[in-house]
Amino acid sequence: MDPLTLGALVAVLTIAVLFSGISVAAGLLVVSAGFLIVFDGMSSLSLIPEIFFGKLDNFALLSIPMFIIMGAAIASTRAGADLYEALERWLTRIPGGLVVSNLGACALFAAMSGSSPATCAAIGKMGIPEMRKRGYPDGVAAGSIAAGGTLGILIPPSVTMIVYGIATETSIGRLFLAGVVPGLMLVGLFMVWSLWSTWRSGQASVLSAGSYSWRERMEILPRVLPFVAIIIGVLYAMYGGIATPSETAAVGALLCLLIAVVIYKLWDPRAIWVILRDSTKESVMILFIIAAAGVFSYMLSSLFITQAIAEWIGTLDVNRWVLMGTINVFLIIAGFFLPPVAVILMAAPILLPIITTAGFDPIWFAVVLTINMEIGLISPPVGLNLYVINGIAPDISLRTILVGSLPFVACMVVAIVLLCLFPGLATWLPDLIMGAAL
Repeated sequence: MDPLTLGALVAVLTIAVLFSGISVAAGLLVVSAGFLIVFDGMSSLSLIPEIFFGKLDNFALLSIPMFIIMGAAIASTRAGADLYEALERWLTRIPGGLVVSNLGACALFAAMSGSSPATCAAIGKMGIPEMRKRGYPDGVAAGSIAAGGTLGILIPPSVTMIVYGIATETSIGRLFLAGVVPGLMLVGLFMVWSLWSTWRSGQASVLSAGSYSWRERMEILPRVLPFVAIIIGVLYAMYGGIATPSETAAVGALLCLLIAVVIYKLWDPRAIWVILRDSTKESVMILFIIAAAGVFSYMLSSLFITQAIAEWIGTLDVNRWVLMGTINVFLIIAGFFLPPVAVILMAAPILLPIITTAGFDPIWFAVVLTINMEIGLISPPVGLNLYVINGIAPDISLRTILVGSLPFVACMVVAIVLLCLFPGLATWLPDLIMGAAL
């Protein structure tokens, strides 16, 4: 069978298997084993365990459970509420300071936790009721938190970036740095839209400033600054050449657990057990997908599907930006139905040779891919963040949340366009701190 035809068959069957409700990792293994048996014989199955465990034999993978523990420790405390209150007190003098502080809190909590749903839940529980009480439109209140929560997979430290780095053998340090400026740019776009939308709704009076005393502003800082110090410390250790990403993640996880115990009085051993239990479940799920995706990639390469697709793309007489536009559409559609980790692990091995042949920077592409995954988090039918927001504010209809989040999807599309026009937004900081890539 022609490799391109075979590739189309693999794609159709993979989608059908994943839509059946089976877990992503198990689905990838089933499809991979089936095609290897049909085309390479039963003997090919003997290679699957070696490939599966070989993909897990990577010290860099240790950073995944460590960063997950770091985020779980933060999410189990009042850190999100304290962060929200601190920013509200400090930014309240700014017109529209409440929505600005909500989005700022989302950005900082996302940087600490690396989890989009956790960010939505932690900041949304405080932010949405407060914005609605002060007269902000429901769509702005819910949509801004849903969109702000997606920053968890872009602003470092990001588990999604780690997975991309492992899948494509790209520097995780560079990927983390590449997400900083685009992440801040997205926060700025979200803030501008929220303020303009509120003003346009005729409820501009809610943008007026409140008032807090300096004492009230200062007393909240001791609860927030330790977490901010950990973020700065982790990034400094990583980029100052002091430790590897895995080592800094381990230290960060330990410090977050200590802060949860000392500052937030998380003394109950059962609470610590819940943090470790849930972190282990999420880590195993991600590692299982990584290993299964390795087998899936081997199957594609063994049947010459990956090579045939790359060669076919290379023969197309189309502008490289048309190609990139097509890839973006594919990523957005995939993000509608699959979690970011699954999309990256399935698509990266196929897309990487295509984008590098077309002259695109893989570091820059990682940021574009991640923003596409953010769009999927606030778009139906899956749209995980939409359901998280609906869960913490059930009196706001899912339709209102969806309509409120759509303008933020447009902001993300604008961000992708800006990245295409000015690639340096993603590559400038990594090149400045780590030197130009060879």
